[in-house]
Amino acid sequence: MRIRSFLLGALCTLGLGMVLPSCSDDDNGWDDGDSKVELPDSRVYILNEGSIGMNNAGIAFYNPQDGSIIDDIFYRQNDSGLGDTGQSMIRYNGSIYVAVYGSNYIARLNAACVQEKRTLFSSDPDLQGGVRYIAAEDGYIYASFYGGIVAKIDAATLEVKAKLKGLGANLEGVAICDDNLYVANSYEIVFNPATNKNDYVYKKEVKVIDLKTFSLKETLTVAQNPNKLVEEDDNVFLISWDYFDESYVLQRIEPKSNNKVSKIGYATDMAAGDDVIYLVDSRTDWSTRTTTNTFSYYDINAGRLVGTSFLKDAPAELTSKSISMMAVSEENGDIYIGTTVWAEGNGTMYRFRKDGTFVEKFDCGGQNPKTAVFFN
Repeated sequence: MRIRSFLLGALCTLGLGMVLPSCSDDDNGWDDGDSKVELPDSRVYILNEGSIGMNNAGIAFYNPQDGSIIDDIFYRQNDSGLGDTGQSMIRYNGSIYVAVYGSNYIARLNAACVQEKRTLFSSDPDLQGGVRYIAAEDGYIYASFYGGIVAKIDAATLEVKAKLKGLGANLEGVAICDDNLYVANSYEIVFNPATNKNDYVYKKEVKVIDLKTFSLKETLTVAQNPNKLVEEDDNVFLISWDYFDESYVLQRIEPKSNNKVSKIGYATDMAAGDDVIYLVDSRTDWSTRTTTNTFSYYDINAGRLVGTSFLKDAPAELTSKSISMMAVSEENGDIYIGTTVWAEGNGTMYRFRKDGTFVEKFDCGGQNPKTAVFFN
């Protein structure tokens, strides 16, 4: 494994040139104000979820040009930890937005990972269930919460401007497409007097919210326990954690065809980039605790699932590691696959070129890598 420590002051200041926007709402530069370290133009930030209740979430920095790393740049820049359970992180308008579930807040960070604003939700009785996933559009952050609420938050001030209630019990993944927000309504916990225990009741709903009116537009029926959503090429892709089927069901939602829902196949995780959905299906034999990972991809333009792996020369151990995330750089198409050993140590990141060529692997700088954002 090639791991290099990040030496403070060793990097040359490259200048803050123009960066290609990753979406229509992104800008052409970024702010490094109050940064304690000099950072290169090329930056990858990795959100490490940590372990629930251990208060050890963090954000690691990785330089894709030379492989240098800062294990927890958030702590380095802010003199404090990220908190309990890093849940979601996005780049929007040159800033980083991170949602921390256990600590129940959203923060806005500049491009050097310096915190500029934070909104804590624990004092709001409607939002005490905890923030889950976030997406951004037209100056607002949209956040899903346990408790069945979506909050509309001013991206500049992080002030909650509106709340849409009654969407279910526990909301998970979100995605924006064609001025609509798609939200997974995953499950609720119901007390069963017959057994004197709580039962998990899995839902089969994706809520579609009209962002122009911030109102519920319709409810889609999907495979039970919907969880992760991504948007790519005017389509929304969904993975449902269908435990009764013992499968993770991959589905496609087509907004331009009246939100038609189609089952594609099976996948435990996915990432989107350049009209492709990169997929992994992880299966574990619990009698031996052996995991087998199968990589494939969905060609959106062709409308077909390709069963061959998108990786050319992956290290052998990646076929049996516990995969906790996949992400694709909007800037150059590089593919990042994060693996975890749960609470036993730091995760490992595997980096590949867009054509599947293996580049390197490195320590994630924290437990349970969750997602990543990219600059230049």
